[in-house]
Amino acid sequence: MEGVLYKWTNYLAGWQPRWFVLDNGILSYYDSQDDVCKGSKGSIKMAVCEIKVHATDNTRMELIIPGEQHFYMKAVNAAERQRWLVALGSAKACLADTRTKKEKEISETNESLKTKMSELRLYCDLLMQQVHTIQEFVHHDETRSPPSIENMNEASSLLSATCNTFITTLEECVKIANAKFKPEMFQLPHPDPLVSPVSPSPIQMMKRSISHPGPCYSE
Repeated sequence: MEGVLYKWTNYLAGWQPRWFVLDNGILSYYDSQDDVCKGSKGSIKMAVCEIKVHATDNTRMELIIPGEQHFYMKAVNAAERQRWLVALGSAKACLADTRTKKEKEISETNESLKTKMSELRLYCDLLMQQVHTIQEFVHHDETRSPPSIENMNEASSLLSATCNTFITTLEECVKIANAKFKPEMFQLPHPDPLVSPVSPSPIQMMKRSISHPGPCYSE
């Protein structure tokens, strides 16, 4: 993936547009698209960095290698940041999956699980921001005009996309955990015959709650 993101440079120059390129797990940036052939001004390896979203600004994100690098970046809008976050998170996950395949005959590594948990925290923060945005739309101040249909549709689409990504990552976490730990640790006790049989799994409940916001009953 490639495109324009604004990068924080310093307090004198502030936010400056840069051309970012994500390729083979490395995010590099240039002064402009025409400067790609001249070599990057800087780069960061996705395999070893943390991805964070800003607490209040839905266009900002941070890439951090503790003690080494810290990129402050901003997209032109929330939808564009969403695209970059998914691309960066996927690149980080793919690198972890490649390492896992090489070591598959031995066992899943703690690093793989940590990577997925880091992704989950990122998507969880994103979900909370997007839910908060929709809540503000629904409970808007009476002194201000109500949000437009376009804004509501955009917010709903972003929330739906994040939910799907979160659930996919959660399922991958469960697969890694099942492979890493002993199977008997995940076996549920036999149900009481007097109690209603099999209820949906937490992931099934989550998927159902997204598609059907109303109450969910076991049949």
